[in-house]
Amino acid sequence: MKKMLWHINRKEILIAAILLLVLAVLMALPTGFQKQEYRFTEGVRAEVLSVDNSGLQRTGIYTLGDQSALIRIETGAHQGEQVQAGNMLTGSLSVDKLFQPGDKAWVLLGFDENGKINFANMIDHYRIDKELLLVGAFAVMLILFSGWTGLRTLLSFSFALLSIWKLLIPAMLHGYHPLFVALLVGNIITIVTLLLVAGFSSKAYAAIISAVTCSFATCLLAVVFGKVFNIHGAVMEGAESLLYAGYMNLDLTLVFQGGIYLACSGAILDLAIDISSALEEIVHNNPQVTRSELVKSGFNIGKSIVGSQTTTLLLAYMGSYITIMMVYMAQGTPLMNILNSKPIAAEILHTFVGCIGLVLVSPLTSAICGFLYEQAPVESKLGRLAKIDRPKEDKIPA
Repeated sequence: MKKMLWHINRKEILIAAILLLVLAVLMALPTGFQKQEYRFTEGVRAEVLSVDNSGLQRTGIYTLGDQSALIRIETGAHQGEQVQAGNMLTGSLSVDKLFQPGDKAWVLLGFDENGKINFANMIDHYRIDKELLLVGAFAVMLILFSGWTGLRTLLSFSFALLSIWKLLIPAMLHGYHPLFVALLVGNIITIVTLLLVAGFSSKAYAAIISAVTCSFATCLLAVVFGKVFNIHGAVMEGAESLLYAGYMNLDLTLVFQGGIYLACSGAILDLAIDISSALEEIVHNNPQVTRSELVKSGFNIGKSIVGSQTTTLLLAYMGSYITIMMVYMAQGTPLMNILNSKPIAAEILHTFVGCIGLVLVSPLTSAICGFLYEQAPVESKLGRLAKIDRPKEDKIPA
């Protein structure tokens, strides 16, 4: 038994080491879209020493004009220097930012041919240190709570993030079929995540088979109902900006449909491993359970989990559109108009395609586990039953 556990651990360590190597390759892999539009520029962190708001004009809730700030550069070749920087406000609450003395800012510096600073633009507040603090807190809590499994979870999390940024998005921009790319990258993420979290085990294999099968089902549903709903991919935020940036050949509708699959793929693999893990525990604690009993137990477990998971999807999707729904209600928009609007119809499509995928993965995982998990042979079951039912014999002293 100890030898078997050591063998399994060596497999898990091996895949973790391989994944670390893959992560290093992905981090070094260029996306092919690095553009240096300005030769003599540098992004730096700076501290705001003072501000001049005399150039600002307030109109209702909007602020327009130019804010000037004296900053001290904290990184880069000109570290320690103090320069005057500009912050142009356009009246957009989602884009504009105002600085106060003591703030940390991310600043774009421009240089002349002699390396002297000739302009400084305030890009935004500097948030990298806060983001790293939040990510670090998450990593520490995960490792303290889950140990080796938590470390593997962090590896799978990093792999998913880098795969999307370095593989999926560049492939789509290069013109590859968005739906095929989403399926390929999404399923690779699913397989790697489940192997890292569950190891090389029957529960991981059952969850992988189920999740990958349901991924094709959700993609098919996204395509079919996307056409039925007559939803164009331009409904996504920033989609039209891609076209104006020179990517006129992009099929935004296919990108939208691939996004529907990716959005629900995480919930699908989560439900698949939940059910397969629960059924593995049943087999472990009751080796005499029959295949039909095991599948039935999986169905019952799935019924409870699917209800909460579908509600989770609904809250996740609709939460991002809460302001739009507030606008509709504030304007007294009729319910039929709301349901027929593109943004709400797109969210309905997102939500219920994902929910159907979750409903499908529950019985499928149960059936796969019923055939994949090893169970005690019939002879062993009969022998154990006979041993239990056999009356104790009276001991006769020799």
